[in-house]
Amino acid sequence: MANIKNDSTAESMGLHSEALKGRTQQRFFDSEAAENFYYFGAHDVDFNKRTNVDALNLTCRELNEKINTLMSEGYGTIVVKNPAGKHSLGVGILNKLNLIFEGSLGYFGVGSIDGPVVRINGRVGWSCAENMLAGKVVIEKNAGSCFGAAIRGGDLICKGSVGARTGIDMKGGTIIIGGDAGAFTGFMMQRGRIIILGDAGANLGDSMYDGTMFVGGNVKSFGSDAVEAELTANDIAWLKRKLKVAEIGSDFDLTKMTKIVSGKKLWNYDALEPHERKGAI
Repeated sequence: MANIKNDSTAESMGLHSEALKGRTQQRFFDSEAAENFYYFGAHDVDFNKRTNVDALNLTCRELNEKINTLMSEGYGTIVVKNPAGKHSLGVGILNKLNLIFEGSLGYFGVGSIDGPVVRINGRVGWSCAENMLAGKVVIEKNAGSCFGAAIRGGDLICKGSVGARTGIDMKGGTIIIGGDAGAFTGFMMQRGRIIILGDAGANLGDSMYDGTMFVGGNVKSFGSDAVEAELTANDIAWLKRKLKVAEIGSDFDLTKMTKIVSGKKLWNYDALEPHERKGAI
């Protein structure tokens, strides 16, 4: 494994305030070419153009195709009625869109999305918003296990509680939980932030490589290489802004949150002596 320099300020725990140096994005991107920064087949929609879809008698494939057809017709706000806990609804949307589900979803809801704002008025099953790239997803009730698995960007918000392995293999973005989180939350997370206003289950942050977690309640136990860190003024300011945007935890005392980061013992695991490996895991 590559050696990690110990003199870099970027290795300090949690949020960073140092200015980035080197080339800027202006060197590579032209604002006049903004129309080129869209997925092939993306649709120009009007958020004020609204329609309803009854999913009761539609299969998941039929509903997903219907959503794509409505976007091609310029609808920017789509309300799905009677989703009835069906699986894989609203997946693969690579478009700006206001999508509202009036009910609950099953497994793998709104996975692999990039751009839409989704509100689910019920609960969701396993692996909601898996591989989400950008956008915002709000679940009004509870979520199952593997919530936000491998998420890469955007804001994923559950106002209730979530199951085990939330944020597993997380690579970016923010997951916000209004209630409790199950065991192994943040398992193998690589980047991003997880905010838990309630309690966290056993083995929190197990084998996390990087990223930061904030817990407002009790932590049953830390996983391998997850350690508590100092809560800074930058952290509190960021948490305040993030929770305001998420419309959750407005009266929460942020100063009482526990901050968890990677202890980084596993970064150079192969280079450790046998007795050191036992302590790392």
